[in-house]
Amino acid sequence: MAVTVKPLADRVLVQAAEAETTTKSGIIIPDTAKEKPMKGKVIAAGPGKKDEPTSVKVGDEVLYGKYAGTEIHVDGTDYLIMRESDILAIIG
Repeated sequence: MAVTVKPLADRVLVQAAEAETTTKSGIIIPDTAKEKPMKGKVIAAGPGKKDEPTSVKVGDEVLYGKYAGTEIHVDGTDYLIMRESDILAIIG
């Protein structure tokens, strides 16, 4: 599905991964104890700044800071919009 949001400058639109519902040992985590996920998939990326093009691409799996970005709700889906500098690493 195409997203109607186009980030400007060095901003990136990320769809956060789902929070873990069970531990590795099989214990179910209640909703109140789930941690905010710190990884997600790049859905859209701006062109970058004048002398610095954006280094992430649509489809990249990324790690970002725990409190990075601003939550937005578009077409029934939650996204984060953040500066590229808030992204810590590309996974894979």
